[in-house]
Amino acid sequence: MISGSSKTGKSAVIPIIDYCLGADKCAIPVGVIRENCSWFGVLVETLEGQKLLARREPGELQRTGDMFVLDGAEVEIPRHIEERNTTVDAVKGTLNRLGGLTGLDFQPGGEGGFSARPSFRDMMAFTFQPQNIIANPNVLFFKADTTEHREKLKTIFPYVLGAVTPAILEARWELDRLQRALRRKETELRGLEAANAAWQSEARGWLRQAIELGLLPPDLTLPTEWADIIGLLRSLPSASSRATPSLEGLDVALGRLETLRTQEEEAARELSVHRQRLNELRRLLESSDAYGGALRVQRDRLEISRWLRGLDVDLADPLGKLAGADQQPIQALCDALEGLEVQLQSYPSLSDTLSKEMVRQRTATEVTLDRLNSVRREIAELERVSEEAASITFQFDRVERFLGRVEQALKAYDSFDQSSGLRAEISDLRAQISALQKTIAEGDIKRITENAIDQLQHTTSRLIPKMDAEWADAPIRLVVPELTVKVIRGGRDDYLWEIGSGANWLAYHVALIVALQEFFLRDVNHAVPGFLVFDQPSQVYFPKRPVEADEGSKSEWRDEDIAAVRKVFAVLGEEVRAARGRLQAIVLDHADEDVWGGLDGVELTEEWRGKKLVPQSWMERPR
Repeated sequence: MISGSSKTGKSAVIPIIDYCLGADKCAIPVGVIRENCSWFGVLVETLEGQKLLARREPGELQRTGDMFVLDGAEVEIPRHIEERNTTVDAVKGTLNRLGGLTGLDFQPGGEGGFSARPSFRDMMAFTFQPQNIIANPNVLFFKADTTEHREKLKTIFPYVLGAVTPAILEARWELDRLQRALRRKETELRGLEAANAAWQSEARGWLRQAIELGLLPPDLTLPTEWADIIGLLRSLPSASSRATPSLEGLDVALGRLETLRTQEEEAARELSVHRQRLNELRRLLESSDAYGGALRVQRDRLEISRWLRGLDVDLADPLGKLAGADQQPIQALCDALEGLEVQLQSYPSLSDTLSKEMVRQRTATEVTLDRLNSVRREIAELERVSEEAASITFQFDRVERFLGRVEQALKAYDSFDQSSGLRAEISDLRAQISALQKTIAEGDIKRITENAIDQLQHTTSRLIPKMDAEWADAPIRLVVPELTVKVIRGGRDDYLWEIGSGANWLAYHVALIVALQEFFLRDVNHAVPGFLVFDQPSQVYFPKRPVEADEGSKSEWRDEDIAAVRKVFAVLGEEVRAARGRLQAIVLDHADEDVWGGLDGVELTEEWRGKKLVPQSWMERPR
């Protein structure tokens, strides 16, 4: 019990614990508590020992990921926390691990949302009963008044009730993988079957075509059995040597035609060489003649030596005057001009040199051309008269193409014939799927869920008469799709929101939450932690202190409301005692010891009368 007056911080306990256990946002009341605390912490007992989980006050933000964790056999709570040493995500991961929660989503291939994996945060729905929930006719579980938590809670209920186990979730994922693999294999098999069906319809036509091509005897009776048809088709390549003879086996005309084709190619190449050489010689001669003509023009222009020698020197002439009586300069000039003229006259003519080669190349060209024309005339004659050779050549090509198609079809058939392995794989997949479907049979899940709800109903039927419910003998039953309970009275069922009286709402809330904890404690490794926190269960009664008698002693318990509240506390005390240390219940209430005192299993931990959750000294210290 934590008992105290109003505005002492009792209603902040649940938000503080929730915040330190990784809540998405900080719901701790603003004001004195948030302004005077920089960190909030909770000490928890785990299978690994004690853990102090502290989280920084978020200031103006809705949340912060800064956390501080200490663990050990016994943790000494520090007076101050300077810096974080972990994050809220890491703490969530630790809590998920400690809770033994699976990492698989509820639906394979989903994208989170309501079908996301169960988390430790989801388990908080079964531990907290704040003021706005504990006697609420419309909301039975913590945070189930929001769509997000409500839908997720519906999803995880079969999991917390043991109907859906981690093994079943793993089987669901494996089933999804196997079903996808089965669909791929079946599609592949259908493709092979379709190809094989089409091929079988064509096989008889291919046998008839083989007879036409001479691959099979013309008097052959086509078989009716598929195995015989396949055997005949497989024998066709070995029969091709008879139906498609080689070139050596053709007639003389076909052999001669092949030789002539070779000769034609050789003669054509040789003729091309001769023509190229003639063209090169012709261009060379043309270039030589042009060069020689240019030299002759220069020679004619420079042939003046004779003219100078034949002139009579006239002393009145400028040249004569230049020479004077001595004729030596004129003679030297004439000698120099004659030397240059001799050099120009000495250029050889190439026409004489190349004429012989030109004649030889022309002769060779004519011979080669005559030989090529002769070969082509013979080829034309052979092609005209050798229609049989052309037919055989065409037949040869037809047979080769036909055999190629048959061989390709036989390979496809062999692939299909090997589909027995594919069929075996499909059969094995179907067997595995069938076994997994039995493991995760929805009928079994529903049956186990209903059995668990039956057990809850049995427990609540034992608890309800101990409290102040209007219909003590009427059992209540959990309705998972609606996340509520219905009261079974004779021939009618009434949902919680259809029933009046806060006393009924309180009794049904406490009975179901306690019954769920009893159910969870049967599994020592259950993910839901073994603690409950109730805030203001007495609010529906507003208990009054008993009037003291004249003798000064306390009067008898006469107030019905006080008696009703004591019944609630008594039930909680009995359940904690029966759990033998595996369950802790924290009750936050205005009621003092006169209401809950003397009950087995009920102990006063804090009394905030004259003091508060946040000590006065914290508020008086300088900021």
